Amino acid sequence: MKGIRGISQLSRRFYAAARQSQSLVEPLAGLKLSPGAAHSYQDIHVTKLPSGLVIASLENYSPVSKIGVFIKAGSRYETHGNYGVTHVLRLASTLTTKGASAFKIVRGLETVGASLGVSSTRENMAYTLDCLRDDMDTVMEYLINVTTAPEFRPWEVKELTPKVQLEKSRAAENPHTVVIEGLHEMAYKNTLSNSVYCPDYMVGKVNPEHLHHFVQNHFTSARMALVGLGVDHSVLKQVGEQFLNIRSGSGTTAVKAQYRGGETRLPSSSPLVHSVVATHSAAAGTSEGLAFGVLQHLLGAGLNVKRGASTTKLSQGVAKVTADPFEVSAYNAGYSDSGLFGIWTVSQAASAGDVIKAALAQVKAVADGGVTAADLTRAKVQLKARFLMSLETSEGLLESIGTQALAEGSYHSPEEISKNIDNVSLTDVANAAKKFVSGKKTMVSSGNLFNTPFVDEI
Repeated sequence: MKGIRGISQLSRRFYAAARQSQSLVEPLAGLKLSPGAAHSYQDIHVTKLPSGLVIASLENYSPVSKIGVFIKAGSRYETHGNYGVTHVLRLASTLTTKGASAFKIVRGLETVGASLGVSSTRENMAYTLDCLRDDMDTVMEYLINVTTAPEFRPWEVKELTPKVQLEKSRAAENPHTVVIEGLHEMAYKNTLSNSVYCPDYMVGKVNPEHLHHFVQNHFTSARMALVGLGVDHSVLKQVGEQFLNIRSGSGTTAVKAQYRGGETRLPSSSPLVHSVVATHSAAAGTSEGLAFGVLQHLLGAGLNVKRGASTTKLSQGVAKVTADPFEVSAYNAGYSDSGLFGIWTVSQAASAGDVIKAALAQVKAVADGGVTAADLTRAKVQLKARFLMSLETSEGLLESIGTQALAEGSYHSPEEISKNIDNVSLTDVANAAKKFVSGKKTMVSSGNLFNTPFVDEI
């Protein structure tokens, strides 16, 4: 495949339909929609090409444009022979491609004040480009090269090893990250058990062949979504048709996640105990998944006031058994085919057992019907507020559009999702709590564990 050295052949530029002399306060002044147009200019448009590539855009007339390429290529798709490949691939985003050297990519982005970022989860990778919209046709080639024409030169890949080690060491110093990674490793038999970090025995051993093979199997048009904010949909569609129709087919099929449960204990000299007790819940985007989201906020999803006191059901229940400083909240993670729901506690080592058991008792109380209509309404409002506020930033909005486009090939408006949250009933929440209470548990604890119960003791 030849690299992309320029996209000047595009018939239109990436600036707004308004003239340069026209104020962006009212960008549609004097403009008319084409006859029969079904959407306004500021609707989110979604198109699925015959290749399977999904194009989604929002023309918000911002002077800054944001483009993202979302790919079903998270760590869950790694195999025993290439564990850690997605970690290295994320760090390889600015290496030399077939169309541009590493120096040209970095220099070209810096010259116009643009930035290229890469993030990865257990399910997806996202390459995002931020720049002034008048510079979009200049720097778009770098995003296309990175996602479609990487070279992975051996000496450049080898130079990534210290960066991999640095990220791993920082993650190992973060108790939250340690517990979350341990939770997924114990909760699942396969796929979602893969860490987002390269395992120790693979550091320095992920080679260009691993990277090329992974990209060949997973970076296909049918596994991609091209998403833009501050761009015209027809132009973004043209980019997708010309430059992202790279490989046909759906690539490697995802293996269904299998929940197993279990326990791991990570002793340390820390005076605090970080612990999570979880069980299998529901996939993201389902009605049951929304019920677990409401349950999370009903129990307590963390502080709503910075440096304020928590008044959630979990914190109130734990306050009855200990006066020691503590942190307690509900944990909820949804994936395309599975989910985890649990209780997260941070406590002094001496009171860890009491804190964990008191927190779990609050979930049982909900399962037994100890929830009022006022509690349910409050939880729904908090869930909707958190969701809607996440869309106020361009990063959050782009992620929301990209994740939905990649998973479903469509986009659900905030109004539709809010309505679905409103439809969650007391019975739905109680059933979610019952599923947690009766489900097979996964428990991960880190710290001074002399007074931390085992999973079969809670």
